[in-house]
Amino acid sequence: MILDINVALAYSVEQPVDLILQIQAPSFADQRVLSDAIDFGSPEHVGRMAGEAGLGGRILIRTAEDFRCNYSARVDVDRPELNLAQLGAVSPHLLPSDAVRYLMPSRYCQSDELQSFVAAEFGHLDGGQRIAAIRDWVFQHYRYVPGSSNAQTTAIDTFVQRQGVCRDFAHVLIALARASAIPARFASVYAPNVTPQDFHAVAEVFLDGTWHLVDATGMASADEIVRIGVGMDAAEVPFLSSFGPMTLIAQSVSVSQGAPSTSDANDGLGRS
Repeated sequence: MILDINVALAYSVEQPVDLILQIQAPSFADQRVLSDAIDFGSPEHVGRMAGEAGLGGRILIRTAEDFRCNYSARVDVDRPELNLAQLGAVSPHLLPSDAVRYLMPSRYCQSDELQSFVAAEFGHLDGGQRIAAIRDWVFQHYRYVPGSSNAQTTAIDTFVQRQGVCRDFAHVLIALARASAIPARFASVYAPNVTPQDFHAVAEVFLDGTWHLVDATGMASADEIVRIGVGMDAAEVPFLSSFGPMTLIAQSVSVSQGAPSTSDANDGLGRS
């Protein structure tokens, strides 16, 4: 599936500020960036570094002027939507070293507080069957309500309130998966059917020796998701972090299915 992505950000700045930007989609084995372009003017400083787990990248910026950024990309997603219930779990003692950290509780995903609930509600299921049941349970029992949570809302808060936005759904699913001894991490993504259109968040779970995307909101399937980056929870992959005051002027995100073109047959190494 070819997806066209367009992002526009505008923030006012009253004094010099440092910020970290993570909005560019990287190429993976299952998603190929055919072309991309990003423009954020000429700030005082621009640096780049790898994202968490070496996936994606972060742009480090210092600016004394209002910050405006325009990003566009065309990405070819080549990833099947698998039946999670058919995937097996990997026992913790057999996990690769880079997956072990995603078993642990984190700031927004207090999995250690949900182990009794998981045992009572899903204890009869294992591996992918349990993850599929957790995904369906969250979808059925929670309401997607824009504005119902904030940057301090945790998985436990959402578990009690039974409402939230995509990051809250992802945090609950991640916490319940980790409470089941299944590694799970937060993925910042783009997807075409997110309503309202915005940056999106889903979970990734480690089953059958690799990572699988899972969206408890029901708005995105694995075969139409473009990853931006991953982390323990939302704290590690915000699209923008500022170290100083900034005021939002405008923000827009558009993701749509695009028609293939003859140029897409090229290597598509992207540009920025």
